[in-house]
Parts: sequence; structure tokens; C-alpha cells
Amino acid sequence: MAFTGELEASSPANRVESPDRPAVRSYDNYIADRDVGGGGWVYTVSARSLLEDVFTSVSVKRTLEQNPESPTALHPYVVGRCAVASGEDVDAAVDAAAAAAPEWASVPLKTRLRLGAMFRERLRNHRETFLSLLMAEAHPRMLAEWELSCLEQVYSEESCGWYEQQMYAEFQHGPRRLVVRRSPDGVVCINPPQNAPAPSAALAVLALMAGNAVVVRAPRSIALSTMYTVRELIAPMLREIGAPPGTVNVICGKPQQTIDRWLAHPKVNDIMYFGGSEEGLRFERECVARGKKPILELAGNDGLVVWRDADLDMAAEAITECFYGSGQICMVPNYVLAHPAIADDLLALVRKQVTTIRPGYPDDDGVLLSPVRRSEKFFTLLDQAIGEGATLVCGGRRMELDGTPSDTGVFLEPTVVRVDGLAGARRFDVVAHETFFPLIPCVVAEDAPDDVLLGRFVEFMNGNMYGLRNSLWTSSPDVTDWFVSRLHNGGLFKVNDSHIGFLPYLPSHGGTGLTGGAFGEANYPMLKTSHIQGVSSCSGIRPRIAVFGR
Repeated sequence: MAFTGELEASSPANRVESPDRPAVRSYDNYIADRDVGGGGWVYTVSARSLLEDVFTSVSVKRTLEQNPESPTALHPYVVGRCAVASGEDVDAAVDAAAAAAPEWASVPLKTRLRLGAMFRERLRNHRETFLSLLMAEAHPRMLAEWELSCLEQVYSEESCGWYEQQMYAEFQHGPRRLVVRRSPDGVVCINPPQNAPAPSAALAVLALMAGNAVVVRAPRSIALSTMYTVRELIAPMLREIGAPPGTVNVICGKPQQTIDRWLAHPKVNDIMYFGGSEEGLRFERECVARGKKPILELAGNDGLVVWRDADLDMAAEAITECFYGSGQICMVPNYVLAHPAIADDLLALVRKQVTTIRPGYPDDDGVLLSPVRRSEKFFTLLDQAIGEGATLVCGGRRMELDGTPSDTGVFLEPTVVRVDGLAGARRFDVVAHETFFPLIPCVVAEDAPDDVLLGRFVEFMNGNMYGLRNSLWTSSPDVTDWFVSRLHNGGLFKVNDSHIGFLPYLPSHGGTGLTGGAFGEANYPMLKTSHIQGVSSCSGIRPRIAVFGR
């Protein structure tokens, strides 16, 4: 079937157009610039439908996956479908990338760097389509807009200029021309997470700019936005600048099957893996054993400090960023350290801010919360915290679409608990680990002189097993300098700023500890998927003189 971006109407299986709705999107796998059909389809039904009529929504999806020729394809809940790749397709995508990699790597860096500006422009031109697909996959519009703004910073003119500086530097040393450059690793495979597949898949452009050929796996359960991003935003750019077929490939594969084949394939160089820390560290060991570079984006347990002289209104607003997407994002704040002098006032302001955070349909204005399907662990964590002595500040219940508390609602109330005392605070699982729920603990430090508290705060944050982001709210340059000079854990540190916001020049992802594994550091994917080479070029100098200087 030739790709058209929507279901074809040439056979009964594809006649899904009706007078009152547009045709849904349909994507085959994309290997070596060709459409490759699969062994069946996975369907995307709108997230709104899951809130309107969950039984019908699930029934529609199951019916179509069992029988694509069913007239159910005309149901207004259907948004799109993606072909499921076989194991052979997974291997074929890697082979195509390996065939393209040498030619693409030889393309001048300046040419490859054009992709950054091109992608930024395509994101802007396709803004509403991109947002609509994220909303169809249950991202509230506010969350989707944040995700798009992050990509705009990653591919901003400033960031792309900085990448270029890091990729190539040239020096003259006597008669020698010395070059320090970064060379592509080869074939990079990307395994996006289910909570943010398309924005994560968009990082493929950075690997391409570095000179790699890329294979992306669209998550089988939520494939549509990833397929759209690669097929309709990234692939056309590569064709426009004359990249060889196979420079980018995207498959909708089964997760374990795909990972296993990538690990076994001799032509895979790097694998970018998003997931939980426990599984990710096992994967890292397997990668190293197979001679492949693991690029890990695992769990985060970000700390946010509010010092005694902070702007409390703004700090409280930053704390509530933890509720974006119901906390199901790795780079939101996960715990707060509060100076005891301002703790009560701060929590009162946070409680007030929480009243503005509401559930709703993803495309409704002002909605921040996403449904939480498996909420049992939320209540286990909350019960443990209360049982250990924490105080419930607000929240703690399920609720319905309209915000009404309910025993059966699919949303969770934004929940804040207070934990008194730094000593022993990590016996609370809600403090020690990422929760991935709309649940944040505020740890109020014991009374002590400020110089003592500064030391305790930094020690506590450096003792975090994870290391994604940290942030600080203070009006004191001295306090800021104290943290900057002593806080070593994490890939990004922000002062008096949005915790979750992206900025040009600064790393977009990555970190230390259980966030990035043994090779963890701030992750610029363009640098992570390349390696340094030194080049010396001269003429007229005898080798003996070059070695001994005489």
C-alpha cells in the first residue's frame, strides 16, 4: 500500500471515509525509504473517547485489531493505525541504516546541521497537527504545548550553534593543522517511552545531525504520534537534502522482541533506552557485554529547594509543575526541601495553587491532569507515608472528570504530604524514589542555623540515588553560589526558574546515578551518539623530528 497519510479507499479494509469525518491516518513501517506492511495493525482511539465511553472505546480498538475490514473503522473514536513489524522487519531496518550510515556520515557537518533549523520550522508549520496527535494519546493540551516548546528550545538557533561548536574545532600549531572533531557512532536505535513517545523520538534529529543513521521503534501500544513525527516531519527533510535511503527508519515493533534483536544485531552501535531504573540498568549491562553504547534516560527523582528568602508565590507555582500530566513525566519536581522558617506559608500557597489544577478532556483549555490507569501503587505510597508520620496537606483521593471525589474515578487528586525533618526522610518511599503520580512530599528541615542547614540540604540532595534535575528558590547570591559550588548530583540545576522548562544551550535530558547509569551525565543526544577524534595534518616534517623535536 503506498503511503498517503490516511487510510486508502481502494479496498474494503481501507474504506473508512464518511461524509462527516476525515479519513484516519494509516502508516506502514518505513524501511529504506519504502513502505513495509506488517502482520496486522494497532489502532489509536482518541483519549477523549476513553473518558466519554471507555467500554465502547476499548471494544472499537479490539474489534479492529482482530478484523481490520470491520465497518467499525468508520467509528468516530478511531484516529489512526500503524502496521506491526515482524522480527525480520526489525533486522531489515537495522540493515538499511547500516547501509546508509557510511554515505550519510561523509556528508559535510554544515549540511547535516541544516536539519536543526528545518525541523524547527516543520514543527512550527505542523504545530496543530502535532498537538492534536499528542492530545489523542491522552496528553492534555497544556502538557502537549510544553512538550512542543521543549523541542523548540532543543532545536533553537542558539542550541544548534552550540552543537556545531562542540562537533568541530580547528587549531594551528606551527606547521600542523590540528582538528578535534566528533565522529558519528554509526547506527543508533531509539526506543521512546510510552509516556512521551513522539517528543522523545524527535531526538532522532540530533543523532542524524551527528552523522548517524537511525532506527526508531514506535511503541506498539501508542505508535501513531511517533510514526507521524518520523514519517511526515523527519523523513521529508532527509529526502530534501539528498540523504541516502535508510538514513532514518521507523518500525512499530513489540518491545522485547525489538530490544533483543537490536542487542543481537552486529551492526547496531548505540541504543537510546527510556524506562525504569531497574530494567534500564540491566539493559545497560547487556549492552556493554554486547559491545554497544547504552544511552539511558531512566527515572528521575528531582529535588526543589525553597530557601527562607525565596519568592514564595513563584516557588509554589514551580512546585505545582509536578502535576503536569499527573506527574507521569520524569523531569518534574518529585520532592521539596523547605526552610523551616517559611514552610507553613509555602504549603498554604501550594494548597491554594492546587485548587486551580483540574482534570478534563485532553483538548479542554486549562486541563493539566491525565488519567491514571493503575493507581493502586499511589495509595500504597500515600498510606505508607501517612503511616510513617507524614501529614496529608491536600488531595489523596480518586476523582471524576468534573473533579468530584469518587471511589472509581480515573483521575487522582493533586496530593501533597508534609514530612518533618531531613533526618530519616528517605525512609519514606515518596521521598526516596520517583513516584510517577500527582504526589509530592514537602520535607521541612529541622530548626538549625542557616549555615548548618545549607550543608544539610546539599548533603541530602547529593545523597539522592537519582540525578536528573534540581532547582533552587532564593534571593541570595551567596546561597546560590553555595549550591552551585557543592551540588554535584544531577544533569541540570536551575535557580529561580521553571523546574521543567527547557532552555537553549543547556542539556535537554540525562543525569547521574539511577537516572543515567554508569555512563550518566547531561545528555546532548548529538554528543552522546558521537565520539571524539583528533586529527593532525602537516607536510615537510620528518617523522624523527616530529617525535623528538630535533
